[in-house]
Amino acid sequence: MNIDGFGMDTISLAGPLEAKLQAMRDAGFSQVMLSARDVVGHPQGLDAAVRAVRDSGLRGTGFQVLRDFEGLSGTLHAYKVDIAKSMIEMCSALGCKVLLACSSTSRHATDDPAAIARDLRKLAMLALPHGIRIAYEALSWGRHVNRFPQAWSVVEQADCPNLGIGLDSFHHFAAQDSLDDLELLDPRKIFLVQLSDFMWQETPTFEERMTTARTFRVFPGEGVHSDELVRLVGALDRLGYRGDYSFEVFNDDYQQLPLPLVAERARRAAQWLAVDVLRRHVPLPGALRRRPMA
Repeated sequence: MNIDGFGMDTISLAGPLEAKLQAMRDAGFSQVMLSARDVVGHPQGLDAAVRAVRDSGLRGTGFQVLRDFEGLSGTLHAYKVDIAKSMIEMCSALGCKVLLACSSTSRHATDDPAAIARDLRKLAMLALPHGIRIAYEALSWGRHVNRFPQAWSVVEQADCPNLGIGLDSFHHFAAQDSLDDLELLDPRKIFLVQLSDFMWQETPTFEERMTTARTFRVFPGEGVHSDELVRLVGALDRLGYRGDYSFEVFNDDYQQLPLPLVAERARRAAQWLAVDVLRRHVPLPGALRRRPMA
């Protein structure tokens, strides 16, 4: 029960949706972050994917991901609004309460903070009737918003009750953001925290960040930023964050391993964070506690 606050993202596992959900349950997880590709790629269609998620008994941490939404105009803006409406409807059908939206990488997007805030406000208002919250995340290679303090600034400017921020440890480490800036945040407006690590200290270019993020993330405790990750999670806990942590681990090697092996790596990471870092209740007294090894 001490890992209930942690979940896996379906993108971290290979195979059909039902097999991914079963592997997560068998590893002891009670929630899942759902990738749109895993849902719409179901061979029996969207309705079958929705049934599979609901039948699994796993709670939906959230649904991802809406890309390149904000800062556009004219036909491009209208197109993205239409895409957003469909994403919100799928998010609602799956029973998820959070839709992740990543900062734009489009060269057609404006750098005007007022325009970005206006578009995020519109997105949040579209989601409001469905009871869905929008978590806006700064991609570390975003065109105009690539650090979480920038994302927080436009979220504050948009000023909508169901618009908040999503944090991702990969982007935090890649952009070398300061932990001190977390004090800027209202913990009630942190709607999602995604955790992962990687195997080298720096990613100095946007291209290297994208390549690493999409092919070689690892679970917490397996990379070279374990100490920084402990400080990040600890700082969020002291700030008052009590929401979900999701492991978003894109890794080409893990896509070639049996699902139970990958899910077990995730379980070890969750156990380490829950017990050794956050000091949550240990269900079995005397159980061995150690940081997971790669």
